[in-house]
Amino acid sequence: MAAKKHSAPATPATRALEAAGIPFEALPYEHDPRAESYGDEAAQALGLPPESVFKTLVVALDHGGFGVCVVPVSARADLKAVAAALGAKKAHLADPGDVQRLSGYVLGGVSPLGQRTTLPTVVDESARRLERVYVSGGRRGFDVGLAPEDLVRATGAVFAAVGQNPG
Repeated sequence: MAAKKHSAPATPATRALEAAGIPFEALPYEHDPRAESYGDEAAQALGLPPESVFKTLVVALDHGGFGVCVVPVSARADLKAVAAALGAKKAHLADPGDVQRLSGYVLGGVSPLGQRTTLPTVVDESARRLERVYVSGGRRGFDVGLAPEDLVRATGAVFAAVGQNPG
């Protein structure tokens, strides 16, 4: 599906997709500043199954570097699996200041695409079973839909089992 240029805000994420020639669907929605979970808000506002909407988490790795994991909003990141997929022994969620500095995005609008600093990225393997995944388009209230393989290609990511269902 071609980009909907009339409704796609110009963000580093959309510019990265356009530069790579990757088709995407632009999905703006009304962001509620009181929302407690940006990913759940996106799924609900867009009427999408939560397992198809993915959140982007920046992690700090034990060897001093950082990485990105992309998991469904309906799951938690398995930080041991994230660390292993990114070549580390341990990982923890990065501090908000590091997230914003490295990604160039505000919290709640962090996209795996077009980040200021290219970081090693892992996408949960559940994405492979989907025709389309939805990730932040680079601002609160804006997601993009694209094929999982295109997400991996655009970010240089690998697929790995890094999401776990809560409970």
